[in-house]
Amino acid sequence: MNTDRDGRPEAGVEEFCARLIQFDTTNNGPGDSVGEREAADYVASVLTDAGYSPTILESAPGRANVVLRVPGTDPEAEAVLVHAHLDVVPAEPSQWSVPPFSGEIRDGYVWGRGATDMKDMCAMVLAVLRSWTLRGERPRRDIVVAFVADEEAHGDYGAQWLVDNHPDLFAGCAIGISESGGHTFEVDDVRLYPIATAERGTIQFRLTAHGRSGHGSRPNPDNAVLKLVHAVSRIAAYEWPVRLTPTVQAFLERTGAALGVEVDLNDVDATIERLGRAGELASRTVRATVTPTMLEAGYKINVIPGVAYANLDGRALPGTEQEFLDTIDSLLGPDIERENLSYTEAVSAPIDSPWFEAMAAALRAEDPKSVVVPFCMGGGTDAKAFDRLGIAGYGFSPLRLPADFRGRAHGVDERVPVDGLRFGARVLDRFLREV
Repeated sequence: MNTDRDGRPEAGVEEFCARLIQFDTTNNGPGDSVGEREAADYVASVLTDAGYSPTILESAPGRANVVLRVPGTDPEAEAVLVHAHLDVVPAEPSQWSVPPFSGEIRDGYVWGRGATDMKDMCAMVLAVLRSWTLRGERPRRDIVVAFVADEEAHGDYGAQWLVDNHPDLFAGCAIGISESGGHTFEVDDVRLYPIATAERGTIQFRLTAHGRSGHGSRPNPDNAVLKLVHAVSRIAAYEWPVRLTPTVQAFLERTGAALGVEVDLNDVDATIERLGRAGELASRTVRATVTPTMLEAGYKINVIPGVAYANLDGRALPGTEQEFLDTIDSLLGPDIERENLSYTEAVSAPIDSPWFEAMAAALRAEDPKSVVVPFCMGGGTDAKAFDRLGIAGYGFSPLRLPADFRGRAHGVDERVPVDGLRFGARVLDRFLREV
């Protein structure tokens, strides 16, 4: 670890990131995770050494969260929440060029699982907070920082648990910033910095088809497998209509203007195609999607089962959740039951707000050629949990990335550029102090 007393906000950020990666905090799914307590202890020790008094909160043995409130100079100002998760998705070491939990710093990158999701943000926050005490500075408003467990599952041991059991820790927070926004997205020499101001809702559901059991040699029209397959096929083939939310419309208009591309809101699909690579950021968020992911039926090849199951992963746009469910039900057909496994409504935050402009200003201060645009995430984050407390969520974990960057979140050889980390720490410092 870099132990000098350098007060720059980016000082030591790559070492913090590398050390965090070395904690294997793999989250294999609900209730099955490792290493979160050890990572939380490390985070708390860094903060304590920097002069803060963090609190460690365990939701279950080994499932730890770290929360800290940094008092601002203006007690009347609304607080800002910064939240980042300590857990990561699994990694298969045999597929990697370096051991995924080595935290190796090589070729200008920090390598390892979580490098961009989201131990990079954890490291930037630690570096910025340490720099404040070294420089003797305080932010204008209270900054609440939460390093949480379990985001890569459902947050039951992390953000959701904190909201349910310790809402007082987030009193006065108007907005929260976290992952999946503020990264460079370069298109035709234009450096876009999309900031997430919305997330699609997650509606994961299970279909159960009922039929008549029988011998495989004697087909019958009341076959549960056939009913299920036809229902899943109808859902998969359904063409969901375009539903332009304010965030996505603003993304199309502002990105089109930056790239000099014609934007026709009456033909959104053609507009997305003209936007090229930039259109990828909107292609999954102009309509709902449903993906069949699991099928289950039968117990012997010569027996027609009386019941069959399918799990599907649905994503709905803000304000369209009931329309989504009604459409699914209209496609099921007879003898099919739907059970929601996970239902989380979409969230959105104001686009044209002082908060968004402050994030954009912080990016422009470090990269004058940046073009900051709002966008809607296709997936979701812990922002949905904190939304329950009235905290508007923004995806803002700034990074400067090269145009041909590979090694993103959840991928093999995940890595983050050292220069990008330092850039992000400076942007984050500027935003949190000046907002």
